[in-house]
Amino acid sequence: MLEYNPLSCLPSSEELPDSDDTPVDNQLQHLIPSLLEAILAMAWSERMDWFFAADMAVYYDPDLPGIVPDAFLSLGVERYFDENLRLSYAIWEEEQVPILVLEIVSQTYRGEYSSKKDKYASLGVLYYVVYNPGRRRKARFEVYKLVNGEYQLLPGHPVWLPEVGLGIGVERGTYQSITREWVYWYNEQGKRFLTPEERAAKLADKLRDLGIDPDSV
Repeated sequence: MLEYNPLSCLPSSEELPDSDDTPVDNQLQHLIPSLLEAILAMAWSERMDWFFAADMAVYYDPDLPGIVPDAFLSLGVERYFDENLRLSYAIWEEEQVPILVLEIVSQTYRGEYSSKKDKYASLGVLYYVVYNPGRRRKARFEVYKLVNGEYQLLPGHPVWLPEVGLGIGVERGTYQSITREWVYWYNEQGKRFLTPEERAAKLADKLRDLGIDPDSV
């Protein structure tokens, strides 16, 4: 007797559009997620159970269009290293809802404080992070946690996320030679993780202390 698997009738992530084709209207919507992903790739280099994406469609119902966060993090999913990378993120395929979503407020509101927030809550996204570069009378940085189906604003900075095992916050720094306020990951003691450039510079300084020219290595 054949067993019926309802998941076999659902479209796969490879068959679904990878985004909503809406162009970003703020360079930070690209740079901030790339910085966060680069830091994660170093901090969690040995872990094989996480996925971080920017501007990728998240599908929660095969009959509805997906929602496209500026960035999201999922835990408990396979980390791919080969050429067959994810094209989109289908919750019924991954069997995990993203644990964190980041939205970066752009020139025009896109529902960061209303429709998107409500949708993430209905999906069960545990943490919702909003970064507002300061163009409107809203807090620059907010982290919400889902409690009994509703998002509650978390106090403090950086904000520790125990279920993620990281903190998140903002401070001034330099990334890709751009000095400004950035969003960073932090450890439990509130110390932020270094960027790739900062780690390279630190290594170069150590080599110089040993009398080695880093440019000759």
